[in-house]
Amino acid sequence: MRTFVSAAAVILGLLLAAVSVPAIWVDRNIVQEDGFVSLAAPLGKDTVFQQRLASAAVGSIDPAGGIPEPFAELVQPILDAAATSLTTLPGYPAAWEETLRKSHRLNFPASGAATSEAEPSTSLTLDVAPLVGLLTKQISDATNVPLDAPDQTLIDIGQPSQRQLVDQVSAYAPMGYALAAGSAIALLLALIAARRRWTVLVGTGLGALVLAAVWKLGSDAAGLAVGGTASGNEVADIFKSEFVAASSERFGQWIVATVIAGAILIVAGVIFRVVAGAVAGRTGGDQRSR
Repeated sequence: MRTFVSAAAVILGLLLAAVSVPAIWVDRNIVQEDGFVSLAAPLGKDTVFQQRLASAAVGSIDPAGGIPEPFAELVQPILDAAATSLTTLPGYPAAWEETLRKSHRLNFPASGAATSEAEPSTSLTLDVAPLVGLLTKQISDATNVPLDAPDQTLIDIGQPSQRQLVDQVSAYAPMGYALAAGSAIALLLALIAARRRWTVLVGTGLGALVLAAVWKLGSDAAGLAVGGTASGNEVADIFKSEFVAASSERFGQWIVATVIAGAILIVAGVIFRVVAGAVAGRTGGDQRSR
């Protein structure tokens, strides 16, 4: 009976871990604002994405709408230059980070409800208003004409159906912590109930290796599925492609950690078995000699 309980607890613990670990990763790196910014921040350094993003931001500015006619011709060369030098401006890093934060609040309103600045969008969007504000300041400084930056400048990076998936992820990802606690309890119960505890260690280690392989296959499949959907928007497609690559790389670190943990458990189980066998043999020899 103890063997059955131990085996069932190991299986339950591994099943809960299979769901909880990806859920926790998604919550920490995508649903939570700081994690999302940390994950997506390097995209602002990608040369091709920089150029496309700058062009999109520049294209959203209408010089004729807020600048007197005599200055309109002076502004266009400034805009053209900004399209190639936006990322070299001193305020670009802060503007890019604020772009990510504003975009996250639009796409994950529940996680940023206290600081949300606008109504949530019906599709996945990137709000580049901070970058447009940076360009607007450059124009104002060059022409001495005060200009007001827009509160929002939205670029669609996904479809409504994908937005629905994001809403579901945002709702269910935090449950991963409770599932992880359940997994830990189940594995602890397995260790307590086992007649041969080394088998629990080895079995859990082997299960961890299997989970790592499953997560790797699932991550690759998800990346291919997302990458295979083209939106027709060059900025959106580059952002999506780079974000998926960054996500796969960071989740890959968790997979490697799981492989290492699994290997450690297997080695610990083997050592425990050898030591226990040596102790049992010595005890038996002492008893026979008496």
